[in-house]
Amino acid sequence: MTAINLQNLEKHTPMMRQYLTLKAQHPDMLLFYRMGDFYELFYDDAKNASQQLGISLTARGKSGGDPIPMAGIPYHAIEGYLAKLVKIGTSVAICEQIGDPATSKGPVERKVVRIVTPGTLTDEALLQEKQDNLLAALYQGKSGYGYATLDIASGRFVITELADHAALETELQRTGPVEILYSEDFTELSLIEKYKGTRRRPEWEFEFDTCHRLLLEQFKTKDLHGFGLGEARLSLQAAGCLMQYVKDTQRTAMPHINAIIRFNQDDSIILDAATRRNLELTQNLQGGQENTLASILDNTATAMGSRMLQRWIHQPLRHHSAIKSRQNAVAELMEHQLSDELFSQLKTLGDIERITARLALRNARPRDFSHLREALRLLPAIQKTLTKVNASHLQYLSCTIGEFPQELALLEKAIVDNPPMLIRDGGVIRTGYNADLDEWRHLSEGATDYLAQLEAREKEQTGSSTLKVGYNRVHGYYIEVSRRESALVPLSYQRRQTLKNTERYIIPELKEHEEKVLSSQGKALAIEKQLWEGLFDLLQPKIHELQAFATAAAELDVLNNFAERAQTLDYVCPELVESTGIHIEAGRHPVVEQVSHHPFIANPVTLNNARKMLIVTGPNMGGKSTYMRQVALITLLAYIGSYVPAQMAQIGPIDRIFTRIGASDDLASGRSTFMVEMTETANILHNATPQSLVLMDEIGRGTSTYDGLSLAWSAAEYLATTIQAMSLFATHYFELTQLPEQLKTVENVHLDAVEHGDTIVFMHAVQEGPASRSYGLQVAALAGVPASVIHTAKHKLHQLESRDHAPYPAAKQILPPLAELKPTLLFETLANINPDDFSPKQALECLYQLKQLQHSSSC
Repeated sequence: MTAINLQNLEKHTPMMRQYLTLKAQHPDMLLFYRMGDFYELFYDDAKNASQQLGISLTARGKSGGDPIPMAGIPYHAIEGYLAKLVKIGTSVAICEQIGDPATSKGPVERKVVRIVTPGTLTDEALLQEKQDNLLAALYQGKSGYGYATLDIASGRFVITELADHAALETELQRTGPVEILYSEDFTELSLIEKYKGTRRRPEWEFEFDTCHRLLLEQFKTKDLHGFGLGEARLSLQAAGCLMQYVKDTQRTAMPHINAIIRFNQDDSIILDAATRRNLELTQNLQGGQENTLASILDNTATAMGSRMLQRWIHQPLRHHSAIKSRQNAVAELMEHQLSDELFSQLKTLGDIERITARLALRNARPRDFSHLREALRLLPAIQKTLTKVNASHLQYLSCTIGEFPQELALLEKAIVDNPPMLIRDGGVIRTGYNADLDEWRHLSEGATDYLAQLEAREKEQTGSSTLKVGYNRVHGYYIEVSRRESALVPLSYQRRQTLKNTERYIIPELKEHEEKVLSSQGKALAIEKQLWEGLFDLLQPKIHELQAFATAAAELDVLNNFAERAQTLDYVCPELVESTGIHIEAGRHPVVEQVSHHPFIANPVTLNNARKMLIVTGPNMGGKSTYMRQVALITLLAYIGSYVPAQMAQIGPIDRIFTRIGASDDLASGRSTFMVEMTETANILHNATPQSLVLMDEIGRGTSTYDGLSLAWSAAEYLATTIQAMSLFATHYFELTQLPEQLKTVENVHLDAVEHGDTIVFMHAVQEGPASRSYGLQVAALAGVPASVIHTAKHKLHQLESRDHAPYPAAKQILPPLAELKPTLLFETLANINPDDFSPKQALECLYQLKQLQHSSSC
């Protein structure tokens, strides 16, 4: 049912009228309609749910003369089904019975009490433990884009403004939202079409005055200048729409969303989407988490620490002062050998960040309270451990973590040691917390003692050895006697139920007792639920302090993780300097080193103002790509405050890291492998600066040899002379090894290999100077190419090499002197040139002379 027609409701049954009215209010999501022990779905919702969840599609009679498609799930299994739906980007409106069936005339009153969308999840069972769950909104203005993200499970609210399409694509890739809100007039749909959970919102939700007012109401301030948001108009429009959406879905106060952060790209090293993908920071090229930088670096004790580490990896800082404070903290933790002690303490702490959010939203469960209690009990021990260190940043974290003695006392008094999963059945509030609750519980428990006395008395009076008193929710209390002893039952017993081998009876005294027990249990449960809600009220004033505690604990976890990784993996503290350059001695690739079955060969790199570019040559499989990536990863690790895999590292200012590595296509968008390569190259050449680190691998390989060589040469020359970026330029075009002869800031390095008969041994060691050859045929043989093909290839290679080493006429001899040429001779000269007679180098020289000839002719 793509659209609900409310004009013809009269033809439907009363219950279906109720359903259709509610469904019309939530047309873009599945409506889970509570009926007894099931959530039912009807019409198109039933068909869609049947396909998405793999549940049976049936029919429920008729309404309006037509059969009603129907599907349903048990109410107690809802979390599992919700997890499946949000994973594929489907939102759900949950409709519960709020009326009393005993007093209702017609259908029981129902209303939507909860809306579950991929970006507004807070339930522990539905969230990825080690990943942020971001809801995003974006707004397109004349001067650029406004972008806002909110992790409702932590309250972290961030906005930024982006100048162009490429910057927005980079930010989307960095943040990875699970749900995106966009305006009806948004035109760059190609940017978001690959994301699940996109939501088209009306334009009025992005109207500035409405958005500004909503944010002021949420933060309870007169203006937003205190957050540094005076000029952030576009991002405030995105943030306001996002806030409206959250209010619509949560339908409750959200005190934990109490601040908004403006992210400035100038404060961090910019990594574009291709760079994040090629460096495999938190996701490998196959889309998994194995063998990524995060998988090696993350040995945090808590999930909130793991999430913070991933944010740091994707957002390396640019300012040295903040990084050095992290380094000093790591150094002290290592000096005092506190890693193991802090790890065991923090591991017990749990995910306080998300527990605090659930407290603020009043949907925390009993075990959240018990986990919070255990965390608060740990704080004195953590504080004692931190007294051993003097680093200012660690002292700040210690002060922010603090202690919560009053809240701890409250939870110890109020919550039982091992509470049940849910409050609905009671048994959460500890005896002694409330006198009225204790009294009603005593009555209920005393009534249980009475049952044992009644059973003993009736056994004695009837003489039945099988008689016992029991209870179930359907029939209440009963006296059960085996059928063979049913003759012993007195006439005062009233038969309640007949089973295969037993009879069940009721007597007035037991019926009276049942009413008393149920009454006392009901009153005890009602009081317990009131006390439960009261606990939320008592903890609400501390939400902000608990959030600060959680954030500080997560950062302490990350810094302690850095200390442990540095000790375990033999990392050193990098030195950050103000002069441009990168100098690494015995650097290692952090991931390859750990997953390789062979000892890793460490290699150096030196880039500075006098040595801006390294032309990297060497055999296939020789390690060029690994070498280049390890330079980028070591640099990135240094700028998140981590120690690095090297013997020594000295790194200057970095504003961006670019990589153009590997071959991939984008056929869905009509882009070939070569087109993708050139697009990424163009992005680098347009945006790199002298303080950028640029990695380029095999530029030009997707086209003909001469085209590719020309493009590679000109791109390398442009990087080295016009941009002057710090660059590693890997290539198989050996002609590029002559660039250092023409450009002072370019040097050659190569990765060596040794031939032994028909086999090859890769040395993986970086040496100064150019490589002698590529060893392509040897690598092909290692890959399993048939021997006959290798033999033919060797023969052809010999022919080509013989031709290349034949006495070619020099390129300058092919063209007559320019002074003797006339414009009419240009085409004649071209006609006399046979490109097959040229080596690649000679062809390039000839091309330059022809260009001069053309210029001379046009003058």
